[in-house]
Amino acid sequence: RNLPRIPARHWLTSGFGPFAEHAVNASWVAVQELEQLGLGEAVDLYVCEVPVEYQAVKLLLPSLWKGRKPQLVVHVGVSGLATTVTLEQCAHNKGYTRPDNCSFCPYSQCCVVNGPDCIKSILDMDTICKRVNDAGIGITVSTSEDAGRYLCDYTYYTSLHLGKGRAAFVHVPPLGRPYSGKELGRGLQAVIQEMLKLLEGSPSEEAQKGTKDSSDKP
Repeated sequence: RNLPRIPARHWLTSGFGPFAEHAVNASWVAVQELEQLGLGEAVDLYVCEVPVEYQAVKLLLPSLWKGRKPQLVVHVGVSGLATTVTLEQCAHNKGYTRPDNCSFCPYSQCCVVNGPDCIKSILDMDTICKRVNDAGIGITVSTSEDAGRYLCDYTYYTSLHLGKGRAAFVHVPPLGRPYSGKELGRGLQAVIQEMLKLLEGSPSEEAQKGTKDSSDKP
């Protein structure tokens, strides 16, 4: 007897292209490794590379949200300061003064004019962090509330705004400092699988912690 097919859950994960000293961006390497590993048959995973350009983000993300209709978008970026896989709890609207790969920065220096100063993800990153660290996969995960006021923060805010909080951002360290691309892919897989578990429990208090006062600063 044929069992009914469980509808696929549509997830979108992005990494960034090269910029500054990051000729090979660890975030895109990690996302490509994640694509090879997958998230299980029930998850339809779509991956894409995002240019380090404000205007490209402004054009690309609305089309991805509208066209793909993902349950969640997970953006991945590299941080030269990071030594762990870092889960960003929120994104900021103002303070974008650093020029991108096209030597451009927003005239308003903000992401969404008149938007809230800060938007939080619906996901409780502290819970996800604890679960992955407790699993002992050999990759350390931490949390942060400052995504850096550059394309990472800008992209995250844009997705949180478009998706009403149904987005996440993960910062990874540069390759070899200390993790390989394969290790970062495995770390991403573990993190995203815990995100999936939280979302499947929605509307639980745990998964929805971040929705309260989501426009307030942390």
